[in-house]
Amino acid sequence: MRTFDLTPLYRSAIGFDRLVNMLEQRAEAAPSYPPYNVELVSENEYRIVMALAGFNRSEIEIVSERDTLLVTGRKQKDDVQRHYLHRGIAQRDFEQRFQLANHVKVVSAAFDNGILTVELVREVPEALKPRKIAIADANGNTDNVQVLEQPQQQAA
Repeated sequence: MRTFDLTPLYRSAIGFDRLVNMLEQRAEAAPSYPPYNVELVSENEYRIVMALAGFNRSEIEIVSERDTLLVTGRKQKDDVQRHYLHRGIAQRDFEQRFQLANHVKVVSAAFDNGILTVELVREVPEALKPRKIAIADANGNTDNVQVLEQPQQQAA
């Protein structure tokens, strides 16, 4: 088992204790079922694609709460008795959690041919976007200094 000493992080980074907790939780065994991909679509857009063979839309639930996205699958019991010679399609219940960064929101979800697609977008409020701060002299004058300036956003 690997352990990391994150003490140097505490010297210069304030408020990152949540990040350390996330790293520690991720070190635990992550569930491998169902298989999924996390895609970076653009700078502020993400996509989660999950392979849910054997499930139908009514057996899947998606809940977004604060910084967590929870995808749950509860397979309805089949009344038919089956005798499998080989069972390669796992149709067991699952619960998959995704830790979302600040300001990441679920935009939509779609289920088609056993594939669940969840679209996410990061929407940073204007008040939290980086800005240039004017520096005044000892008398409080900001002459010949550029005032607050919003950085240019790239067109999507």
